[in-house]
Amino acid sequence: MKRVDLVAPPMAGHLHPVLGIAARLAREPGVEVRVISTAAAMPAIAASGVTGLALLDGADEVIETVVNPPYRIGSNPRLLFRQFRAAVALQADFRRELLRAWADTRPDLVLADFTMGAVGTAADEIGVPWWTTHPSPCAIEGRAGPPSYLGGWRPGRSALGRGRDAVGRSWVRGFKRVAPRLAGVRLADVGMTRQYRPDGSEAIYSSERVFALTPEAVEYPRALPAAVRYVGPVLHTPPSAAAPPVLAPGRTAVLFTAGTHLPWHKACLVGHAAAAAAALPGLEVHVSLGGAGSPGVVPAGVVVHDYVDYARDLPRFDAVVHHGGAGVLGHTLAAGLPAVVWPVDYDQFDHAVRLVDAGVAVRVRRPAGLAQALSCVVDDPSYRRRARQIAATIAARPAVDTIAAEVRARLFPENDADQGG
Repeated sequence: MKRVDLVAPPMAGHLHPVLGIAARLAREPGVEVRVISTAAAMPAIAASGVTGLALLDGADEVIETVVNPPYRIGSNPRLLFRQFRAAVALQADFRRELLRAWADTRPDLVLADFTMGAVGTAADEIGVPWWTTHPSPCAIEGRAGPPSYLGGWRPGRSALGRGRDAVGRSWVRGFKRVAPRLAGVRLADVGMTRQYRPDGSEAIYSSERVFALTPEAVEYPRALPAAVRYVGPVLHTPPSAAAPPVLAPGRTAVLFTAGTHLPWHKACLVGHAAAAAAALPGLEVHVSLGGAGSPGVVPAGVVVHDYVDYARDLPRFDAVVHHGGAGVLGHTLAAGLPAVVWPVDYDQFDHAVRLVDAGVAVRVRRPAGLAQALSCVVDDPSYRRRARQIAATIAARPAVDTIAAEVRARLFPENDADQGG
C-alpha cells in the first residue's frame, strides 16, 4: 500500500480542489490517502469521504485574520508585509508539526497547495517526492509574457510591449527577493535556503510537477517551467446541507458571488446586485454570501443565499458575476457560463483580463457598470458559445483523472513499464 498525503490550508478555494483530488485518488487500488490541514477543514474533509489530520490546534482564528482580513490588501506595502510575517510564522509552526507527524507515518508522495510553502522543504528533509497544486497559475513566473500582481497586464505585442513585460517580470522578481528582508522575515524558518533554483524556477513550487488547475485555453503563453502541467479545474465541493436555489422557470437567472473570502467586499455586494436587478427587470438575480451569514435587510429584486454549492447548482444559472477567484472561475468555465468579472484584490485582476481575452467574460471596474456588462454577456451569444467550447475541453479530460494517472505512474512505475512492454 502506497500513501499520498495532500496538504492544504482550510480556505475553500485552496482546500476544495485538494479534496477533489484526494477523493479521486482514494479510488485508486493500492493507494492510501490522507488530507492534512487544520481543524477548520476537518468537516469538509470528512464530508468528502477521506481521512484527515489536523495540525496547528487552536490556530484557525489566527489563520482567518491573516488570510481573510476585513479590508483590501491590494499593493499596500505595510499590509502586505504584515500579512507576510504572520503567514511565515504560521508556516514555520505547521512545518514543525508536519515533520513530527511524518516521523510516525512517512508518505510515499506529497501533494501540496501552492500556498503551503513550508511543505516542500519538509518533504525534502525526509527524502519524499512532492508535487504542487496551483489553482492560480498566472502567479507562476515565466520566462516570457506579462508578470502577475501588477493590475492585470496583457502580453506585449510589439518590441516595446515585450520590453515592458521583461521589465515587469524583473521588478516582480526583485521585489520577491527583497521582500523577506523588508518584512523582517527569515525564510530559513520554513526551511528555505533560496527563493530561486539555478534554472530560474521558483523554489516554493515543485521542480518535478506543478498541476495548473486552470484551462490552458484562458492562459497566455509565458514559457513556464517544464514541471507545469495544465490540467484544468478540479470541480469539487464537499456535500452540504444547503438547499438548492429555487429558480423561476423560463427566466434568465444570474448569480452574484464573491466566494468565501473578501468580507469587506461582500458587505456591499447585495446592494450592488439589487441595483443591477432594478436596471434589468428581466433578470432573476441571486446572491451567494459564501457562508458569511445574514446580510440584514434584503433589498427588493434579489434572492440572497448564505451558500451556493458551485458543483451542484452553478450549471442551473445563465451567467455569473464574480470577483475572479480561482474557484468560481473554474466552476463557471466548466458550467459553460459567461461571466461578468469585478476583480477587487490579489490575482483577480490577472484572471479577469485572461477571461476577457478568452471571450467568456466582460470586466467591470466600478459597480455602476454591472448592469450594462450583464446585459452584454446575456444578450450576446458569442460569450456563451465560447464558454461552452471551453467547458467541452474540461469535460473531455477531467483534471482529477489526469492527476490520478500521473500519481499512479509515480507510485507504481513497474506497472507502467509492464503495460508499455
